[in-house]
Amino acid sequence: MGYLIRRFIATLPVMAVVAVVVFLLIHLSPGDPAALIAGDLATTEDIEKLRAALGLNLPLWQQFGLWIGKLFTGDLGTSIFTQMPVTQLLGQRLEPTVSIAALTMLITLVVSVPLGTLAAYRAGSWIDRLVMLFAVLAFSVPVFLVGYLLVYSFAIQLPWFPVQGYVRFAEGPGEWLRSLVLPCVNLALVYIALVTRMTRATVLEVLHEDYIRTARAKGLGVLPVLGHALRNAAIPIATTVGAGIALLIGGVVVTETVFAIPGVGRLVIDSVQRHDYPVIQSVLLLSAGVYVLINLLIDLSYRLFDPRIQY
Repeated sequence: MGYLIRRFIATLPVMAVVAVVVFLLIHLSPGDPAALIAGDLATTEDIEKLRAALGLNLPLWQQFGLWIGKLFTGDLGTSIFTQMPVTQLLGQRLEPTVSIAALTMLITLVVSVPLGTLAAYRAGSWIDRLVMLFAVLAFSVPVFLVGYLLVYSFAIQLPWFPVQGYVRFAEGPGEWLRSLVLPCVNLALVYIALVTRMTRATVLEVLHEDYIRTARAKGLGVLPVLGHALRNAAIPIATTVGAGIALLIGGVVVTETVFAIPGVGRLVIDSVQRHDYPVIQSVLLLSAGVYVLINLLIDLSYRLFDPRIQY
């Protein structure tokens, strides 16, 4: 419990730095933020009114204090263009993004861990080379290119899945899953390659340990030996999965754009194009918070894989 409290306190300076950077985003961008938001046809009077409405005419420290105060009350601000609370906008867009992220990580773990373990067990064989070739190709080909190939193959030539769009879970689990298959497979390929390579490397190292050779000498079967090796190699794999969360945040933006999914990624793209700073600031801050939380959970999971670890 003491370790958990210390780790939580250690995340506070990180989030404080992130909050400062995110707040300064509107001031570090080139040009007058009010003029960028108002557009080319706005008059000087319109720009001054918008600057007053956004609080940009106040001292910087006062703007920051007001912004932090709103954050502590759960107020993420109001979208400049839709005039809707940012929390409401995020609530509308959160389900598609969370669905894509969760299903992508599920596909990644189900495919990559057995694949990497098999490659380690058959190291040097044609199976190992085939798995590594797949990992290199999956990691090298751009996500948007794979997405268009999937759409052309499995949505246009073979109309098995919808070309684009998202069906909410409440409208039917079957259609919800069909709308997620192509984007999740597209996004999962990169993480499958990453986790497969890490799994192979760590399991291969463990398979050369003395206790594994002893277990084999005692007549232990292949599956129990691999299960034992995988358990001891779980910590580096879990670390890689945690690091993949950062890549996942960026990958969702591209995937939602390719498949026209109305998620948080599309919301960020639209907000950047329209200079909707309250939405951009809120999404960046929440993304950083999620990333810090995931890394904390990964650290806490080490004890589950190796009870010898003492915090």
